[in-house]
Amino acid sequence: MGLFLLTFLTLYTCMNALVFYKARVFLPDRWGAQFLFIFFLILMIAAPIGTRLLERNGYEWAAKPVGYIGYYWMGFVFLSLWGFLIVGAIGLAFKLLNTLSITNLPSLAGKGPTLLVFATVLATCVYGHMEAHRIKVERVEIKTDKLPQGMQHLKIAQISDVHLGIINGKMRLEEIVDLVRAEQPDLLVATGDLVDGDMARNGEIHELLNQIQPPLGKYAVTGNHEFYAGLAQALETIERSGFRVLRGEGVAIDRVLNVVGIDDPTIGSATDEASLLASSRNGLFTLFLKHRPEVPRESQGLFDLQLSGHTHRGQIFPFRFFTGMVYPMQNGLYDLEGGSKLYTSRGSGTWGPPIRVLSPPEVTIIDLVR
Repeated sequence: MGLFLLTFLTLYTCMNALVFYKARVFLPDRWGAQFLFIFFLILMIAAPIGTRLLERNGYEWAAKPVGYIGYYWMGFVFLSLWGFLIVGAIGLAFKLLNTLSITNLPSLAGKGPTLLVFATVLATCVYGHMEAHRIKVERVEIKTDKLPQGMQHLKIAQISDVHLGIINGKMRLEEIVDLVRAEQPDLLVATGDLVDGDMARNGEIHELLNQIQPPLGKYAVTGNHEFYAGLAQALETIERSGFRVLRGEGVAIDRVLNVVGIDDPTIGSATDEASLLASSRNGLFTLFLKHRPEVPRESQGLFDLQLSGHTHRGQIFPFRFFTGMVYPMQNGLYDLEGGSKLYTSRGSGTWGPPIRVLSPPEVTIIDLVR
């Protein structure tokens, strides 16, 4: 956690420094104006940590505005970085062409190109805000011969990476609950990062999630943000919301299917998932809940379907290319060896900036069909 925080602060500070360097063309040649802008940037760099500290100490009234301003600014800075990289690359190409030929292409420096980048980024943030609030229902059909005799289909609803906290609160959860209830699933699963703040005292959260009572129950696993938010209160929140948290265990539900789940490795305990899956095999369909979309070779063939999340598919384009380097199976359904399948959700909420660009949030409906 400490190394992650140090790395994040270093990179984020460099991004804000780039924004300052580019924005200077619009600032008066007086140190007062530049100092005020630098002071604002320092506040924005500290805002994510300040939000968490305010929340943990019971100052939610202050944490919410600090969080919204700080995280929207974070999205603006992330996108500005890519805008300036693209404009810089085009500018270098123009300069090279001007050097090698008789062309006289314009220099992409000064107020005009900088204003264009900032305006485009602002428009993208507005679009990203709207996309983040349009939750899609993704439907997946999987044929299997492992359903009990007489059962023709079974409907599973998956939510993942909701990140309930200061930013994603009651309104976001109401949208998710309404979508899930409308589908009337037989089983609801949450594949990690349901909680990203101190939600144990928030009775509205528990009441909303308890409106969903599927006949085969509700099951969840931990993600890395349950650890960051405080594992004890996160588990209390999830369990009070009606979920059974599977922490390196499997259950056979009503002789219909197996559900196996493990903790995220951030928790600090490593589960021998291959042995756990092997011990859970009994001829029923095996559903494996695991926060990160990683599948060791020795686990393949020991489960029928793994449900995961974690990556958000990058959340803000073009970050999907970087998350894809670590988790190449980061969006949708994948066929694995031994007849196993993996489905990775883009997530139902947002982390950090409450925007999404070309990676809409989702509630996933999996239909198991005989």
